[in-house]
Amino acid sequence: MLGKFGAAALLSILSVQAAGAQGAAPASAFGRLPAVQDAAMSPAGDQLAIMGGGPVARTVRFATIDKPGEALLGLGDIQTMDVRWVGENYALVRAAYWQSTGPRNAYRFERNIVVDNKGKVISQLLEGDSPSVYALSQPVLGVVDGEKPKALVLGLEELVDNGEGNLNTRLVRKGVVNPLVWTLWRVDVVRGRGNIAERGTPDTKTWSVDATGEARVRIDEDALNHKTTLYGRAKGEKIFKLLARLDGDTGYMGYSDTEDAAYVVETAADGTSQVVRRRLAGGAAEPVGKPVRNLDVGMLWDQNLTTPAAIVSGGERPTYEWLDPQLAGVHGSLSRLFKGRDVLLTGWSKDRTRFVLRVTAPDQPAVWHLYDKARKEISPLGEEYPELKDQPMGQTRWLTYKARDGLEIPAYLTLPPGAPASGGRLPLVVLPHGGPAARDRFDFDWWVQFLASRGYAVLQPQYRGSSGFGDAFQRAGEREWGAKIQADLLDGIASLGAEGVIDPARVCIAGASFGGYSALAGATLNPDAYRCAVSVNGVADLPQMLSETVTAYGQESNSFRYWRSVIGSTANDPTALTSISPARRVTKATPPVLLVWGERDTTVLPAQSERMRDALRAAGRPVETVVLEKDDHYLSSSAARTRMLEATEQFLAKHLPVKP
Repeated sequence: MLGKFGAAALLSILSVQAAGAQGAAPASAFGRLPAVQDAAMSPAGDQLAIMGGGPVARTVRFATIDKPGEALLGLGDIQTMDVRWVGENYALVRAAYWQSTGPRNAYRFERNIVVDNKGKVISQLLEGDSPSVYALSQPVLGVVDGEKPKALVLGLEELVDNGEGNLNTRLVRKGVVNPLVWTLWRVDVVRGRGNIAERGTPDTKTWSVDATGEARVRIDEDALNHKTTLYGRAKGEKIFKLLARLDGDTGYMGYSDTEDAAYVVETAADGTSQVVRRRLAGGAAEPVGKPVRNLDVGMLWDQNLTTPAAIVSGGERPTYEWLDPQLAGVHGSLSRLFKGRDVLLTGWSKDRTRFVLRVTAPDQPAVWHLYDKARKEISPLGEEYPELKDQPMGQTRWLTYKARDGLEIPAYLTLPPGAPASGGRLPLVVLPHGGPAARDRFDFDWWVQFLASRGYAVLQPQYRGSSGFGDAFQRAGEREWGAKIQADLLDGIASLGAEGVIDPARVCIAGASFGGYSALAGATLNPDAYRCAVSVNGVADLPQMLSETVTAYGQESNSFRYWRSVIGSTANDPTALTSISPARRVTKATPPVLLVWGERDTTVLPAQSERMRDALRAAGRPVETVVLEKDDHYLSSSAARTRMLEATEQFLAKHLPVKP
């Protein structure tokens, strides 16, 4: 039921008047940034910080439960990401901005802004600590509450610029230039200044800290060989000691402060994964929870990342094995209340009496709630897509199909609103996700539902190489970008066509990032399968991409090592990458292509889309382009998302009309 304690005030926190639309909602209703992007609860459980706002102007609002009124921090069109509390009086707002380091180079920086509970900006973490100001991101690894709260932040110690405006950061020691090295900083939240707490090595990726902010686990990584080394420092000890050497079948999950132990997941040759606890003081590994097979395993932690809450396994939707009986009871009750939807506990008070939760399903835009266990009351905090309220949504179902080599490929299939479950030879848009080591979720997807609202069936294959379905499944996609991964998409089309759900002669492919690569690969490597292709920030030239990575980060960087391991290199076979690069495979058979790219994309550089555009024009093939000014790789503004959707709708209407 709706709680009595300030429910009206909470509802007003992010109220947006939904537009009454006849028929399908406009692209702007799907493409807007969420009205509620994140919500965090203070440790005592009496205050909320809610990030969101309108399609353009972003805000963070602070509300005290049981009291009227709120404090507002207006952020304008700044790109916001998340919010978390540090003690009872301050919150960290993670945001991004762009800065030029040379005449042709702009970089995306992520920063942590400190705001008090009155909505006033107090400081920015590590703002005055050069050269940490040049770190592209400064992840917060932990916080220490109290009268003088601290944040533990990844930063840099020293660097040099190559003089060309490229941010090739290097650690300089004794005149030797080595790869970038991370350091752990202990930062005074109020002042924003910090001191170095730990120095890493060239292989150090991150640390885990305890509740007092002391580093307890150091994680070193060799991305090329899929090797991770853990070093632990037990409480009462001064030096780090080797804790474990992990290969690609073993992954680090986090550190438990109360147990002074590291959690890892180990995967056997048969695909069975087991979470184990390794105490820093020594001793045998202890199994925790039940083993699962052929699924990725993760863990849910408390807000400070020091207490394990649940083991989470993949599949169609998340499965929780709770390690905390109290949280298990709360989640079970809420899951029964919101039957058929995914309930995520995003935060809770220290006394476990109040909880923030996000409730969603593929056909239901997420709604955020506040749950008061003592009062047995639930109050809505806001809807992510309020303009879509009461709009019919496409129904999504989970399916699997066999690839041509016998591998089972899972997928989500969404049909247009009102379509029968059998489909009926519908036009299809294949929408492969990015990554490729990523996956689609049991969640509302604004791009999918927009396409469905326009009359298209949408297939989201979880092709080999996707995460979520076990390490062997993910590794099966390595060096198969242009081959077996693309075949997995074709086999999904064939399966749905054989069932009569879709018309296999009326198919287009669309995607972003690696999904954009797949769209372009489909158009060039398998042109007979698709009527058209839509690439958003997609990779088009693999040798060029590797060259760009070396220029930006160096040949010894983990970034280059990773891409070389999953894509391949030109060292042994110069033609291996050329043969699967869409920009080098354009022919007279290539179908029409829509290229959309962000002007400020620093993940897949605009040069990739420009290279594809030029190749299509040179071959006399139809190509349309949309340049998203001042936008990045992630379509981080409502304007960019909406423009992409509108361009896609118009493009599909020409080349894949719903009514043939």
